[in-house]
Amino acid sequence: MASKGDNGVLSKLKLEKLLCMKGGQGDSSYACNSQAQARHAQSMLHLLEETLDRVSLKSPEIPFVVADLGCSSGANTVRIIEVIVKHIRKRYEARGYCKLPEFSAYFSDLPSNDFNTLFQLLPNYGSSMEECLAADSHRSYFAAGVPGSFYRRLFPAKSIDFFYSAFSLHWLSQVPESVMDRRSTAYNEGKVFIHEAGEAAAEAYRRQFKADLAGFLRARSQEMRKGGSMFLVCLGRTSADPTDQGGAGILFGTHFQDAWNDLVEEGLISEEKRDGFNIPVYAPSLQDFKEVVVADGSFAIDMLQVFEGGSPLVMSRPEDPADVGRAMANSCRSVAGVLVEAHIGDQLSEELFLRVGLRAEARAKELLEQLQFYHVVASLTLCPTSREEDEGN
Repeated sequence: MASKGDNGVLSKLKLEKLLCMKGGQGDSSYACNSQAQARHAQSMLHLLEETLDRVSLKSPEIPFVVADLGCSSGANTVRIIEVIVKHIRKRYEARGYCKLPEFSAYFSDLPSNDFNTLFQLLPNYGSSMEECLAADSHRSYFAAGVPGSFYRRLFPAKSIDFFYSAFSLHWLSQVPESVMDRRSTAYNEGKVFIHEAGEAAAEAYRRQFKADLAGFLRARSQEMRKGGSMFLVCLGRTSADPTDQGGAGILFGTHFQDAWNDLVEEGLISEEKRDGFNIPVYAPSLQDFKEVVVADGSFAIDMLQVFEGGSPLVMSRPEDPADVGRAMANSCRSVAGVLVEAHIGDQLSEELFLRVGLRAEARAKELLEQLQFYHVVASLTLCPTSREEDEGN
């Protein structure tokens, strides 16, 4: 990756070639800063299992195929795949099948994702299915990585039984062009995120989210087998106002925003350089999400709700303001560090996140009281089409 970024680099480069959670296993890596996501996923397991119970079981002669979209590089995706495989296996056993299907799991994310770290976390595959099922150290499924944007097709038609995607769909395919255009009323001047932005900028973000989600649903409707289901989780909000992004707004719209302003005031970057950066994230409301699913028509909504997720910060001493500041800086950096480095370079990126930490440390008590994430959680089942019915599938 280049150490410097040109102004507006996020609008000129395709995000799918650049965007990724921070790789490796260092202090600011996603692998070391995704424990909160693990807790949130654990608290939603009962909803995931209810969705898995809706999946139509095929003959055990046909492999069962699951895909995690936006898998990132930590252990969370491995644990979830194991939960899914174990639950489906139990469903087959409950039906009295003497033979179980083979299982395949696809781990999918953008090409820039740290797949190497992910693959090193996978348990070894046993020499036989019986060996896999008998030992926790072995995985009972075949695994493969699939690089690419989930806003387009990734798999052959009618090849996937179950899609899982958590903490990913709030990432947009691109920063809305009008938000980066000085001639537009949606130009997000003075800000690096939608939080507390102007009405036109907020609407541009909203339109981009809805267009992206529509593309996601179209692709999955072609790739999913009849009787398949999806379980989707993304950052959400409880307010009807899209400029109030809740926990995401606090993460990217307060200390993070102020840190950018610090660099401007100290003469380290220009206002133009700051305004050329925007976080491509949108936390939808339930209404935003529902409107897209209903308009697409490919999936029935079995469950759609806002789920309280808690704080994303990873701390060992929450009573210590310095630890809170460090956790805030690491949390921001683990998900946005790659984009920041591409825009202003490694050295200024260090300066930026140092200031994020110092600002969070100075307001640690207030931060801990306010930083609350909410998630939109959806369970969707593929609707049979007239074409499929005519084909007898």
